[in-house]
Amino acid sequence: MSSTAAPPSPASTPEAEPPAAPSRPSALAPLRHPVFRAVWITSLVTNFGGLIQSVGAAWMMSSIASAQMTALVQASVTLPIMLLSLAAGALADTVDRRKIMLAAQSFMLLVSAGLAAMTWMGWITPWVLLSFTFLIGCGTAFNGPAWQASVGDMVPREDLAGAVTLNSMGFNMARSVGPAIGGMIVAAAGAAAAFAVNAVSYLGLLFVLFRWKPDRPKQTLPREGLLAAMAGGVRYAFLSPRVTAVLLRAVVFGMGASAVQALMPLVAREGGGGPLVFGLLLGAFGVGAVGGALFIARLRARYETENIVRVAALAFAAAAAVIGFSPWLALTLPALLIAGAGWVLVLSTFNVTVQMSVPRWVVARALALYQMAAFGGMAGGSWLWGALAEAKGVELALGMSAGVLLLSVLIGLRVPLPSTANLNMDLLRRWTEPETALPIEPRSGPVVVTIAYRIREEDIDAFLALMDERRRIRRRDGARQWHLMRDLAEPDIWVEKYQTPTWLDYVRHNQRMTKSDAEITIRLHALHQGPERPVVHRMIERTTAPLGHNLHGDRNFGDALTDPTRLS
Repeated sequence: MSSTAAPPSPASTPEAEPPAAPSRPSALAPLRHPVFRAVWITSLVTNFGGLIQSVGAAWMMSSIASAQMTALVQASVTLPIMLLSLAAGALADTVDRRKIMLAAQSFMLLVSAGLAAMTWMGWITPWVLLSFTFLIGCGTAFNGPAWQASVGDMVPREDLAGAVTLNSMGFNMARSVGPAIGGMIVAAAGAAAAFAVNAVSYLGLLFVLFRWKPDRPKQTLPREGLLAAMAGGVRYAFLSPRVTAVLLRAVVFGMGASAVQALMPLVAREGGGGPLVFGLLLGAFGVGAVGGALFIARLRARYETENIVRVAALAFAAAAAVIGFSPWLALTLPALLIAGAGWVLVLSTFNVTVQMSVPRWVVARALALYQMAAFGGMAGGSWLWGALAEAKGVELALGMSAGVLLLSVLIGLRVPLPSTANLNMDLLRRWTEPETALPIEPRSGPVVVTIAYRIREEDIDAFLALMDERRRIRRRDGARQWHLMRDLAEPDIWVEKYQTPTWLDYVRHNQRMTKSDAEITIRLHALHQGPERPVVHRMIERTTAPLGHNLHGDRNFGDALTDPTRLS
């Protein structure tokens, strides 16, 4: 279970005043929280098991199938993440995340045990092996968003960035040793033993999750349906420039970076090595990743996130080219150390940026979309580099992947990662559902809302700029058919109008306002020149058909709800 603001740079303090000097950021600070510590340690064990299983699967495939099939082992694990993560994220945002993790971990235990049994009995073929690794990927897809979103439930906001990095570090600690252990297990007892070890590794985490009883916030609204929640997550992400910047960068980086891991069995085999050498190569990559994770807190304290990502991606590109053309293991291993550090620096920075750019109600869906982007790039890249390696050789494939990584850096010049230092996406929690003169039910609708402002001529440019941001926020949070209108008889009157499908959607829309969003409302009120606050009218759309006895607020529901209440 691998991959906020950057903390402010420590102020320089004269030597004469040592008590005032700030402490260095600690990469291990989140481990002081007992729940996170227990889950992290047991997750580390499952990561060891997963890496051991990966070595067994990749090495077995390289022994019974082609280079392209070998590369597809990684693709078979990452493809389900691309296909299923959004549904998994929607579930993680709307139901108990702990139960989702328990179900996913139990499923992966059963699949791993089945793979071990099939291998032991000699029933494994290339496509059977891919099927089992695909199922393990399905479990990972459902576990990932729930686990990553739960980190914010285990640690306070100030430790979130460190906790995300620790997750990456834990995975890469396993990567630094697990592959070597996996290589020894495969060499000594065969791939079936590696698969059995992976099955056992899930038990500790299942025990910890079973005992964990998180405090879930009280749900005051009905749970969103799965399809509606998925659509809401996509809408939110693509109307949030901070998130879309990460998604674009993650696709390109994932595609370029996937070549090193997808082709590593072939690098080991073409260099004349066996499973132990393969494990050594993976171990070097993991050691580099752990080193990157240990230093990332200090890097975030001193440098902008975009600069960290650019340098790390450039270093990864150079390392990929060296790995492709190096004839010596002594040169390949240091290159893998650099690649591993670049890997964790980039992906953990992407992850933190997403988590700190969205409120908690949609965080799992945003992380799911990030996973889909990153792992989709990895899945497509694994297939592409495998096919290219089979047709033209490993050297050319890794050289081309370095070019894609350079492209990701160039894209960053036009689409840089946003700063989240001063962004507060906590929910405002000030809005209360208004009383209405007419009876209203959750399914009543469509609801049409108008808000009237009185704006001076000299403030129009500033007002329009704020309204452009207001439009994006309204649509992002579920509003439809947003319009801004100016009164022809009284030109200083401007009316904002939008619609929601039902009253329940209207309530959800207003409860999703964050503290950062509230700044737009404050600035709009400052421009408003009326004697009172901007006037709100809430109305239900109706047809010209007779009302009859329909009192549920459906499309035939009659009179408008026109309470001139406070701005919502």
